[in-house]
Amino acid sequence: MWRLLHNFRELHFRRQVALGPYFADFASHKAELVIEVDGDTHSAAGGPEHDARRNAYLQERGFTVLRFSNRDVLNNPEGVFAALEERFSELDLFSGTPTPDPSPQGGGEAGVVNSENTQLPPEKP
Repeated sequence: MWRLLHNFRELHFRRQVALGPYFADFASHKAELVIEVDGDTHSAAGGPEHDARRNAYLQERGFTVLRFSNRDVLNNPEGVFAALEERFSELDLFSGTPTPDPSPQGGGEAGVVNSENTQLPPEKP
């Protein structure tokens, strides 16, 4: 994810940012945006409830929260990049289309959806 966010460096993302009692995986104060990369523990007992409380806390403080699974980031970086690019354009935070540097590699699963219900593009053949 860090490599993908490097393409949007004008938004000044930082890793492991303390926001109240929580730590965000990636946060941009400039964009008021938090990006979480979730592993399997987020779907385990108590995980969804904890994530909902955390999202509510961050949203009350003006942050938008985007969630991606580890699997999406590792197996479908092109789809994650496209979802980020689309979300940033919706928030009017980024003008122009960056060229991925380094270019995301890998495959992925068709129809992977992040928590914002943004359809990720399927893998390229």
